[in-house]
Amino acid sequence: MAKNKKQQKPPGEFLFGKRNYIIMLIGLLIIALGFILMAGGGSEDPTIFNEEIYNFRRIRLAPTLVIIGFIVEIYAILAHPKK
Repeated sequence: MAKNKKQQKPPGEFLFGKRNYIIMLIGLLIIALGFILMAGGGSEDPTIFNEEIYNFRRIRLAPTLVIIGFIVEIYAILAHPKK
């Protein structure tokens, strides 16, 4: 009867391996960098339009970094931890 039971991890053991957590941290840093690059570009005077908000860094680079960060996070969750 004991053979039919699923093997469970002992309490106190982490769900993911060390490698997974390192990859997750890298993904979070990439996402944070993307949001930091996206910030700014506003005008001090609300009546003056600032073209700075439409530059390459805010329109292309920052969102791409955020998407790459989320892909890295998904990989970190799905990667099989090494034993």
